[in-house]
Parts: sequence; C-alpha cells; structure tokens
Amino acid sequence: MAKSVLNFQKLKDNGEKIAMLTAYDYSTAQVLDKAGIDAILVGDSLAMVALGYENTYNITVDEMLIFIKAVARGAKNSFIIGDMPFMSYNLSIEQGLENASKMIKAGANAVKLEGCNEHIIELTKRCVESGIPVLSHLGFTPQLMNTIGGHKIQGKTADNTERILEWAKKLEEAGAFGVVLELIPAVSAEYLTKNLNIPTIGIGAGVNCSGQIVVTDDILGKFTDFAPKFIKKFANIHDTVLLGVENYKKEVKSMMFPSEVESFELNESEREKLNAVK
Repeated sequence: MAKSVLNFQKLKDNGEKIAMLTAYDYSTAQVLDKAGIDAILVGDSLAMVALGYENTYNITVDEMLIFIKAVARGAKNSFIIGDMPFMSYNLSIEQGLENASKMIKAGANAVKLEGCNEHIIELTKRCVESGIPVLSHLGFTPQLMNTIGGHKIQGKTADNTERILEWAKKLEEAGAFGVVLELIPAVSAEYLTKNLNIPTIGIGAGVNCSGQIVVTDDILGKFTDFAPKFIKKFANIHDTVLLGVENYKKEVKSMMFPSEVESFELNESEREKLNAVK
C-alpha cells in the first residue's frame, strides 16, 4: 500500500529523518521504490533535467502529467508528489483545484505549491478539503526567481526567518502536511523546524530539517550542466554511461558487436536453401 501523509508526521514525531528524491520516469521510480525512499517528487525541475529547458517556467501541466503517470507505474510503495508548474494555480482557486485534481488522477498522492500569500493559503485549504494533500515550499522558490532576484539564499536574518515561520504556520493551519525549505541557512532552518508541528523537508537547508529532498540526477552525477553547492555526488552515472557508449561505438565500428553470442542461428537445412538460391 502506498504511503500516506500520516507516515510523514509519524517519521517526524519519532525523530526519524524523511528521505525524498525526484523521479521523472518509470525505471528510475522503480529503483527509488526498491530502495525504500519515503517519497518521490515529480518535480518541475524535469523541465531542465529531462526536457532541456533553461528554467522551470516553460513546462506545462500536460507535460507534467505524462511524467507523473510514468513514475506512478514504477513506484508502488513510495508516496508520490506532483509539482504544480508555473502559473498553473495562480489565476484562481478553481484553476488550481482543477490542475491539482488532474495530477491526483494521473497517479500523484499529493501536490506541491510554491510560495505563500492569501491565494496560496486559501488554495491549500481548499485542496485539503477536497482530498488533495499539499506540500508547501518556502525559502527560495524557483517559480518566483524573477521577482526575488535569482538564486538568493533566504532566511539570512532573524526578521526574514520569522517571516518565513509566519508563512509556514499559516500554511500548516491551512492543512499542508509538510513544507520544503530551500536555500536557507542551517540555523534558520533548524529554528523553523523546531517551531512547526509539520515536517520540514530541506534542500540546501542543513541537516536539522525533518528530512531532505534533492534531484536524483544531481546526486548520481547524471545531470552535469551545473552542480549546486548543496549537492553531494553519490555516484557518477554520466562517466559510466559515456564510457559504455564509447565502448559500444568502438565494437560496432570494429565488427566485434554483435558477436555470435548476441546473434541468432539458422538451421542447416534452411541455410542450404539460401545457398541454393545464390
């Protein structure tokens, strides 16, 4: 049975860290599920990592649904969260509910909403009332990058940290089951975590959040366009794949592949018939 929002709260209450990763395809979701990852985020980061866009602004709900469906087919136990893309929930409550429901119908167990204002608070409340769990996202919010001036660390002052806490508490009251804290100093993130009842999921926010979320392609060394400071590489898929492809090319060129092992035989009588045709 798929995990639920209750598992998140239970892990936090028991002092056990929550391990989350991103996935955009069936086979990656299978691996993460097999590893026992607590939750999978089908993040709008796939716009850059999987589709090659310069940023997350261009990806659409319809594109997100394709990837959510693929991940849902591969992950049978991990809790799946669909990232609501840029401007897919900002025009009206009705628009947000409609697009969030599409993600749930596609196989997500919850949705993620960036930022906090009266509209986001109300949408969070309405989603939860409608049976759609919501993971909030504060600190650095990529969808607001143009208005906050780029990849800026948030919560760098006591006042700013208190402001983030005020937003987080409003989202918690609205029914959010957790909040992502991105690009926040470790001490600030720890303060926020201690003063919230719901779990915090850090990305570039230190070790004392309730859990962590990073892009799988980053920690496995698959995506190499850039490497955030907060990323640690646990593997180097890029170099492994590159070497494998280079070896394949070399064997094709030299006629080493396919060998007899990778080929199929024709029985002797049929071979004789072919020779007779010649």
